Amino acid sequence: MTLGQEIPVFDDWFLLHFTENNGMAFGLELAGEFGKLALSIFRIIAIFAIGYYLFRVIQNEEHPGLVVCLSLILAGAMGNILDSAFYGLIFSESTYTHAASFLPENGGYSTLLHGKVVDMLYFPVYANVLPEWFPIWGGQHIVFFRPVFNIADSSITIGVFTLIIFQRRFFRKSSTHINEQQVEAPISDQNP
Repeated sequence: MTLGQEIPVFDDWFLLHFTENNGMAFGLELAGEFGKLALSIFRIIAIFAIGYYLFRVIQNEEHPGLVVCLSLILAGAMGNILDSAFYGLIFSESTYTHAASFLPENGGYSTLLHGKVVDMLYFPVYANVLPEWFPIWGGQHIVFFRPVFNIADSSITIGVFTLIIFQRRFFRKSSTHINEQQVEAPISDQNP
């Protein structure tokens, strides 16, 4: 696909829209080559930290929901870093008129850790002009849910939001376990 090319999947509300994201969520990026390298290194460090924390959570037999959420976040982070680390090495640059080619003769468009992440899922649920009577944006053309994202982004988002929504349930075992230890300690000290 060329940059910006769209393939309708379900009418006009679910499209495959090919774009390349040079930075983070919503196209935000750190400036220059150093910024891209710093972002890639941060992602790698975050993957190792999340992986270690997930290992500890599994080892301590924490709530299964916590394990699933952390696994989703880790999988999404790994998908995005693999894409940005290697996509630029193995594909030529995409343009609005030419599709990228796989393993080009002259090499890819970028070096290790400096590639872009491919985003393709686009859900413009509502794309229309708002009525004039609508406050603030009346008469303006809007697209509801404009971001284009990928499966890895979805995995991270679902993991984070589920973790936020169910945090009391997921972290209950650890706090209950600590409270039980604090209650049991004075009782055992009283019995000779």
